[in-house]
Order: sequence, then structure tokens, then C-alpha cells
Amino acid sequence: MSEVRGLDPKEIPPADVYALLTGVVVPRPIAFVSSLSADGVANLAPFSFFNAGGANPPSLVFAPVTSGALRDKDTLHNVRATREYVVHIVDWEVRERMNQASAEVPPEVDEFELAGFTKVASTRVKPWRAAECPIAMECRLFQIVEHGEGAFRANYVIGEVVYFHIRESLLKGLRVDSGAIGAIARLGGPNYTRVTPETIFAMPRPVAPGPSK
Repeated sequence: MSEVRGLDPKEIPPADVYALLTGVVVPRPIAFVSSLSADGVANLAPFSFFNAGGANPPSLVFAPVTSGALRDKDTLHNVRATREYVVHIVDWEVRERMNQASAEVPPEVDEFELAGFTKVASTRVKPWRAAECPIAMECRLFQIVEHGEGAFRANYVIGEVVYFHIRESLLKGLRVDSGAIGAIARLGGPNYTRVTPETIFAMPRPVAPGPSK
């Protein structure tokens, strides 16, 4: 068995702590979030600090981290201003365009146009959804929770899903064939991984033992 190194995050620069977290918390699903500025400029950006919360009501959380230059993401500004956004799931087919949308560009740049995504009207919220993505979830903001201060601070955006758009070929009744999505996920640094039928395995939940006799 190899040795284990102990690390105190208070003794490590925040940028290195960020690199440690993104290297060990893997794989991370990607929230591809569309939003609108207060002036109506469309924004589309990926975030890998993302997961589901509960189902009653359905909730999602993603965390746009404040940059090392102390700049908050345009998405965070937009959600604060309008309280609406759309979370997409990214599949293999749109990986390159999703990556293009992650470029650091001025707030007036429309990433739908920059990365070549087609705008489709949402049903319950104003931000556009991207037609090329297999799944889109329209959300309204519940709460933004800030944790920490300064560079690399967490900003947890908690939202309620008010409408689902799911590609018909992925559905079996009200169940999604997760292996058919072709979803991609983040690893550390510039690295990604992909969910395929070959990488999926099942482990049924064990039955609790009954009382001993």
C-alpha cells in the first residue's frame, strides 16, 4: 500500500486547492447554463460544479466559482438580475461547441452565436435553450449561497426546475436511458470523460438484514 500525504488547505494557495478539488472529485457532470442579462444579451456557459438536489420540488445546484482575478461569471450576474436560467446536459456530439462557449469573452458576446448553437424558445422562462442539447431543464432561482470570500469563492446557485425538455429517443416512459445520452463529464485540468454503455455497471441496493432469530 502506497503512502498517503496529508494536506491542510489553509496552508495551500487557493488556486492549488481548486486544482486538488477538480482532480479528486471526478467525474463531474456539466451544467451547460443559458441565461439572459438584464439588457437581454444571451449567455451560454458550462459549469462542472453541478448536481441535483431534491425532487419535491425538483431542484438543481451549480456553483460558478469567483475567478482568481476576483471576477464573477456573467452567468452569476445574469441569474442574480433575472432569476431565470436553463440547464442543459452536454452530450458527445456538442462537446467541441460547449468548449468554445467556455471562452472568456466580454459580457456583450452571445455564446450561442460564438459557438454555433441554435436558439429555441423556452416554455416557462425567458432564457433561450440550445436545440442541439439532448436535455434542457428550465429553472427559476431559489437562492444563491456564497461561501468564502475573495478569489475562488463558491457561489451556490440553487434553482427549481419548472419544465423539462428531454429528447424522445432517450425516454422509456418516465425513465431516461442514461447510457444513451452520451453525456460527458469533467476530470481535472483540461480532461474529460464520456458515459457509454460499456462503462455502465449495475449494483442493486442490498436488502437490509432482518432481525436475528
